[in-house]
Amino acid sequence: MGATDRFDAELLADGTPGDLTDLAEIERYADAVAAFGEGRIPDDRFTALRLQQGCYGQRQSGVNMLRVKAPGGRLDAGKLEAIADVVATFVDAERAFEPPHAHVTTRESIQIHSIPLERTPDAMRRLARSQLTTREACGNTVRNMTACPMAGACPRERTDVNRHLEHAARYFLRNPLNQQMPRKFKISFSACESDCAQGLLHDLGVVATVRDGRPGFRLLAGGGLGHKPREAIVVREFVDEHELIPAMEAVIELHNTHSDRTKRAKSRIKFLVERFGADGFRARFEQAFERARTAHAARAHYRGDWFEPQGGPVPGPGAPRAPFAQRQPGWFAVPVSLPLGQASPAQLTGLAAMLRQLGLDEVRTVQDQNLVIRNVPVSDVKRVVAGIESLGLGLPTPGDNVVACPGTSTCRLGITASPSMAARLVGIAGDLRVRVSGCHNGCAQPETGDIGIYGEGRRMHDRLVPHYQLYLGGDGMAGGRLARKGPSIPVARVESALARIAEAYRASRVADERFFDWVHRQPDDYFTTLLADLLEVTAEDLAGVLRDVDGETDFKVAQLGGGECAGASQVFIGAAFYASAHERRYRDAFAAQGRFADAVACARAELRLIAQGLHDLTNPTPAFRVRKLIDDLGELATVLAQRVPEGIAAPLGRFAAELGDDATAATLAATVRDIDAWVREAAAFCIERDPALDIASALPRAAVAQPVRFVTRPVEATVAAD
Repeated sequence: MGATDRFDAELLADGTPGDLTDLAEIERYADAVAAFGEGRIPDDRFTALRLQQGCYGQRQSGVNMLRVKAPGGRLDAGKLEAIADVVATFVDAERAFEPPHAHVTTRESIQIHSIPLERTPDAMRRLARSQLTTREACGNTVRNMTACPMAGACPRERTDVNRHLEHAARYFLRNPLNQQMPRKFKISFSACESDCAQGLLHDLGVVATVRDGRPGFRLLAGGGLGHKPREAIVVREFVDEHELIPAMEAVIELHNTHSDRTKRAKSRIKFLVERFGADGFRARFEQAFERARTAHAARAHYRGDWFEPQGGPVPGPGAPRAPFAQRQPGWFAVPVSLPLGQASPAQLTGLAAMLRQLGLDEVRTVQDQNLVIRNVPVSDVKRVVAGIESLGLGLPTPGDNVVACPGTSTCRLGITASPSMAARLVGIAGDLRVRVSGCHNGCAQPETGDIGIYGEGRRMHDRLVPHYQLYLGGDGMAGGRLARKGPSIPVARVESALARIAEAYRASRVADERFFDWVHRQPDDYFTTLLADLLEVTAEDLAGVLRDVDGETDFKVAQLGGGECAGASQVFIGAAFYASAHERRYRDAFAAQGRFADAVACARAELRLIAQGLHDLTNPTPAFRVRKLIDDLGELATVLAQRVPEGIAAPLGRFAAELGDDATAATLAATVRDIDAWVREAAAFCIERDPALDIASALPRAAVAQPVRFVTRPVEATVAAD
């Protein structure tokens, strides 16, 4: 199956998606790595390509991090062995900051650090043999989709939401709509209204529910952490199960169409909700949803089994803290505590061997960076616990609920050594959920922990002092809220601060009051007052606060040129071709249904997108945000006449005339064939001007994919984002 139609494939008979890997894609990536090494592809363009394949730059030069997607966190013995093999075989141990290991993230992905760039294709091939992909684990794409940790096994669940997640993951992977979005897009799935997957903090949260006996989902949108954290809004209280994919696509399309492509810091969908307002965003969603569900009307949709919830304890956003009785009688889920989310190759292979020996079929990564082994017969629980203990692991214990991002160990954006700090905080705050991030981007999700901190530098007495910004009382589940922002604390005093907060909670809580409720009933200045002496740094104190945890020299922030979370640049002509491919899919769907007016509107949108892209390509402006936007196809034809070959500019006027209200099946079919040929010709022109442009998978299916040619000459067509 070719790259252009992989995302639209049917599900397998049991409702699960097919293989998510693409070996031909990895070979193209390997060619690009070789071309980059030979200087035949510009650095910024290679960075965008590399990120699309899940390969991220590190603080250390010459080595990279591979991020492995695990939709819903689901793994098995073979996948554990593949990850262990990649760590043991491809990590450059001499350049690794720590002993080689796999790192489980709060996004339920697996990160493998310190792989030399030239070895990343072989690492991807090894992962692919076990049906693991890194595709779209980084970059301006739909990232790994997460699920509540007990989905498929929770007594409270309404449906096995894993199946809906897998369907969505399969549909959106390599989908033209989300190949070159303004920024990344994060999605969570929860199996009941408790929302253990924390939709509150996601770009899109999907929550299973039932209304009037009809199964479906509640949709949240516009949440996000990092710069200006924002809670998601309810974009729709109920979407029927069979309309889930169109509803998700509508939200993603709003982001792709309207989010800011020129200001990285303002390009997440949370800022779109802020710009339109909640009601304005919902109104635009309803318009996009109506179009999407109409276009999808003839498409098969996954329908799952739905259950009557059995009640019982809410598992929460991470792994259960002890063996947990599943919905299936006689089966348990057994959590595995991974200190700081790290597992060695020996531990991974040992877990895989135990799974095989006991005939167990599933282990999951979860948002608290732990694992949970599923479907364990009650008779085998003790054997599983003994097995994980023999590997140097174990069940979660009070005080070890501490999560950390890599911080300055590997991340280019890291400001503080978050793993070292997190290790010191184990046991400091009782069994509260502690989240430690090395910078304000918040990969450890500090705004959702009982106590969260992120690293920053603050100038005091003309010296830079490492600090952690404090957050308190976060909870991303239903009924929760993002944490309160507290004071910023010198790194050297963070342990004392957390111990004091935990003691104050124990001393003044009411009965069994949750930490969340205790925090949010305190007055605004409570924590600043509580920690006042730890916040003050006199000139005499300065010498004792100038170093980070375990730092050998005084603190400074390394200038590494920024991170790669948003990709190196926005190639707007590429985004135009991918957006036009989405319109083309809708065009064909509407035409097949006899909805010719809708098909015509999509065809006109397809032409406008590419024509505007051609205008931008041939008339780059100093600042993309001030470019001239032209809506009329005739005017675009006139403007382009002096800049592109006649065979590309001239047909626009004819297409505009033919795409009228009187279009019939026959006339539209003829025009569509000509438009598809025109798209291919326009693409050839763009690739001639910019040989590093990768748009083959955005072209009409009948097109012969053109190989990407890499050159070293300047590319006038590229307009970099701020």
